[in-house]
Amino acid sequence: MCWYFEWWRYTHYVGDSIRYLGIVIVRSCKFKCSLDNTKRSFFRSVNALFSKIGRLASEEVFLHLLNSKYMPVLLYSLEVCPLNKADKRSLDFTVTRCLMKLFRTCNTDIIGDCCIYFKFKLPSEIIPCKFQKFVNKLELQRCTLSC
Repeated sequence: MCWYFEWWRYTHYVGDSIRYLGIVIVRSCKFKCSLDNTKRSFFRSVNALFSKIGRLASEEVFLHLLNSKYMPVLLYSLEVCPLNKADKRSLDFTVTRCLMKLFRTCNTDIIGDCCIYFKFKLPSEIIPCKFQKFVNKLELQRCTLSC
């Protein structure tokens, strides 16, 4: 099925999804965002990091780079997109796979312990904080506009 919209009396074909400000909005009964392109970009950037520094850098340096440079690629604008439990698990799995590659293990318990030891947060822990910050900022703007 395809989307059509009319803009200044011109009909445009959109398809099943549309990309707007870096977010892929999927055709659905409810507002829904696709995470496929986001995860693909994240994997591409993390694999580029692995190819550049490989095993030369320590785990702490890699996790710091992952958290400061590459997690924003994965979490861009997700505070405004409604995510269900499966989406959050998918994002967690995306990061967990990178950590499995870093720590050379497939055991999720070891990855969980490493996250605790290095104080590394998974996306399912970061997104609620970002959402609350977004809501607080929105309420502050509403308050300043009404005063």
